[in-house]
Parts: sequence; C-alpha cells; structure tokens
Amino acid sequence: MDPARRILPLILVWPLLAVGAAAPAGPDRAWSALADNRPQDVLRQLRRDADSRADRLAWAAARIGAQPATDANMREAEAVLAELESGTDELAAEAAYLRARIYQLHLNEPDFAQAAQLFAELARRRPESHWAQLGLVKLGLLKLYLLPDLTDPGSDRLAAAEALLPRIHEPLLRRDLELQIGQAGIVLHQPQARFLPHLIAAAQTGGITGTAREDLIVQIGVLSERAGDWARAREYFERYLAEYPTNVRAFTIRKKLGEVSHRLAQEGGA
Repeated sequence: MDPARRILPLILVWPLLAVGAAAPAGPDRAWSALADNRPQDVLRQLRRDADSRADRLAWAAARIGAQPATDANMREAEAVLAELESGTDELAAEAAYLRARIYQLHLNEPDFAQAAQLFAELARRRPESHWAQLGLVKLGLLKLYLLPDLTDPGSDRLAAAEALLPRIHEPLLRRDLELQIGQAGIVLHQPQARFLPHLIAAAQTGGITGTAREDLIVQIGVLSERAGDWARAREYFERYLAEYPTNVRAFTIRKKLGEVSHRLAQEGGA
C-alpha cells in the first residue's frame, strides 16, 4: 500500500447501525445519530427531498456514511450536496466541503485531483468559512502526498503545502497543517532545516494531546540534538521529563538530557 495513503489522517468513516439505537428527530438529533455511528437511523427518519436544507445536509452525510458504501450512493449524496452548496451560508460551505471529501475518500477509486479542485474552489469562494479553512488543510495533505505524481523527483511537495499556510487563519487548523508538513518532511526525507520549524510551530501553538504530544516533544528534542542545537534539545528533553517523568522513554530522554547539558557546558552555554 502507498505509504502516503496510510498516513493521511482524520478519515471520516461511519460503521453500521448499532443494534437497538433510537431514531433521530430533527437535524440536531440527526447529527447526534451520525456522531454515534448510526447513519441508517438518519436515512429512515429524513428524506432526500426534505423541506429543510439542514435536513437534506444531514441526509447526504448519512448517505455517505451508510453501508453499502457504493459509488452510486456517493453520487446520490453528491447530487444533494451540489444543490446545497449553491447557497451563501455556512451550511452551503459545509456541503461543499463534504462534496470534496467524497472525491478524496469515499469513491471506490478516489479522484484526488477533483477533490483538490473542489477544496480550492471552496477556499476561493468562502475564504473565512471554517469549512473552507478545514478544506485548505485537506488540500495541503493532498499536495504533500498525492498531487502531483509522487514519482516526480523535481516537485517540492513541502513548498506546495507551505503556500497554503498564510491563508489559514484558524490557529488550530494552521497548527494541524504545520504538523503535517513537518511529518511529511520526515517521510519524504527532506533536509531537516526544511521541516523542523514546522514541528516547532505546531508544538508552540499547543492543543496537541496524548501520545501525539509526547511523540512530538521527543521528535523535536532528538532532531535538535542531531542538528547540534543543544539549547533547544535540552528545552524539549526537560519538557518531556516534566510532563512524562514515569513513561517508558523517560530513562532514555534523561540520558540524552545529560549528554546535551554536557555539550552546552563545554561550549559555555549552560
């Protein structure tokens, strides 16, 4: 399997209806059912041609998530989304985002070029919409891993995604793309100076939790050590030990901290 496909994050997949789940009533209940992985409940309750645009959006989202996930069902959902996205409100932007996601993820043979075009069009029409901002992150992922052809040795894949960063104004979404650019730099064997600043920017923004945060702190510390940036390496090793003093990597990180502290002392930077 293409490694790029394995590491694309945040894939939206709804499993089959849970046995005994209650049917939703209205758009709020419909979205609650979708969040609980019960798209079939929504399809039973709502109609494709419902009077409410919110109901039609929920119906299309449920059609995307329900089994069987056939191309015919995806096209049916796309037709509803295409009609909804002609509006000028946030619901229209969400419909456009979901339509692009169909091409990115949900067809038997994804059409990444079409997905990229739809994300770009949404960002052009509604640049300040949350859904357009989120779409720019998805567009960045496509540019990093899937567009243009990965076999093109001359394409600067990081630069294509970096060009999107000034257009992302939501701090956490910008952080997400910074993180993905940094991780792509590792995967694509780019010079460390090209990608480490993106990892640092993501860490400084904050909000990353769990093992992802732990891994990021270690990554920055180790990469800084390799680059001979002893001060930054010490900063992140100390941060790791302060936050994860009993984790399995603490022994190794404590040893590395001693080594970089010794280097700093030798160079008069302690």
